[in-house]
Amino acid sequence: MTDSSEGDEAQPEEAAKSLPERAADTSPDNPWPLALLSRKLKEHIDRSPQVWVEGQVIELSRRGTNAFLTLRDVEAEISLSASAWGQVMARLKEPLERGSRVVALVKPEMWLKTGRLNMQVRDIRPVGLGDLLARIERLRQSLGAEGLFAESRKRRLPLLPHRIGLVTGRDSDAKKDVLRNAALRWPAVHFEMREVAVQGASAVTEVISALRELDAMPEVDVIVVARGGGSLEDLLPFSDERLVRAVANAQTPVVSAIGHEADRPILDDVADLRASTPTDAAKRIVPEVSEELARVRQCRERLERQIALHVAREDQQLTLLRSRPVLARPEQMLDVRHEDLERLLSRAHNAVSGAVVRGHDAVRHLRAQVRALSPQQTLDRGYSVVQLLDGPAAAVIRAPEDAPEGTALRVRLSRGAIVATSEGELAPSVGSTAHQPASSEPDGGTHDD
Repeated sequence: MTDSSEGDEAQPEEAAKSLPERAADTSPDNPWPLALLSRKLKEHIDRSPQVWVEGQVIELSRRGTNAFLTLRDVEAEISLSASAWGQVMARLKEPLERGSRVVALVKPEMWLKTGRLNMQVRDIRPVGLGDLLARIERLRQSLGAEGLFAESRKRRLPLLPHRIGLVTGRDSDAKKDVLRNAALRWPAVHFEMREVAVQGASAVTEVISALRELDAMPEVDVIVVARGGGSLEDLLPFSDERLVRAVANAQTPVVSAIGHEADRPILDDVADLRASTPTDAAKRIVPEVSEELARVRQCRERLERQIALHVAREDQQLTLLRSRPVLARPEQMLDVRHEDLERLLSRAHNAVSGAVVRGHDAVRHLRAQVRALSPQQTLDRGYSVVQLLDGPAAAVIRAPEDAPEGTALRVRLSRGAIVATSEGELAPSVGSTAHQPASSEPDGGTHDD
């Protein structure tokens, strides 16, 4: 008996020694026992540190004071089982419920017999509305500091979009409100719809995917993201940073129509236009057809009035132009110019005539001066010129000694000349004045007859 038991114990020890040290060294001929793999997995998981995680309680059951729950990620379809001892649950001020959002301090562990991974909850705290609002406000301030909410980045909506992109829930009231009110305002409106999840873990990824798809379509002029009212947790996807940045990067104008007037997700701040409700969005993205027709009529009436006024002013201007004398009697312009020409001709004739008369008078005056200064005029006054008859030519007698007694003389008179003989110097008579010398002229001396 003793030898046999000792032999049985020796066989597992020899088999354990022959097993591979590492998982990579196993083979079909030399595999690991399942228990060995489970133990190694448990050893590895037990070395994992505890960590704070955030999630939503989707399943909750109690066994005595202990609680067994399933936590799901708030943004992805991933869930893990967890368990909490009674003392952990006792620290909660209010009992947990399904759907509660919590942060929990968990330590991964593995149940060796079943190979099941479990999160051992060592502390758990519900995330209240105040915590969610504080997170949203911190994110809002951070994104605002980056300039994502600046008015200069916002694009104007087209006056009349040809096609409207609509991102909304499947068969939701928000979808019906937008379609109905838009059709009532503008019956010819066209929509390109994308129905997505608007709450839950997949809401963010589906909305972003639909937004990018519509943004890539050139025929879509504006995109509306619409969702009806709900709790703060229901509207959390529309404050997600990934969605906010996707809207900021969109090339097409985006209208945010989330919840009611009091709801204010971050999407409202980054969108190019914030509508208080989906109905308000429908009213703001398309014009009212009756109002536009009324504006067209008003513009047409104003245009007709302006044209009529313009024609009336031009007609009045033409009437005034036709009433002017120059247009009523065009030859009057020629008459005025003819009168001006005659006046100028008369002035020219008078000027020339005056110049001729003045010239004639000047010539007559000069002629009189010349005549007055001529030797003939002197002779005509009774003077004579005495010259030697046989002496040098034109020798004029200027003194008695120039013609001694017996000298033949030639006396030039006003009309003709005579020959005379000098009898010498004439003696002065008693009682007479002194001897007067003969007058002299430019061409010689003269004497009285």
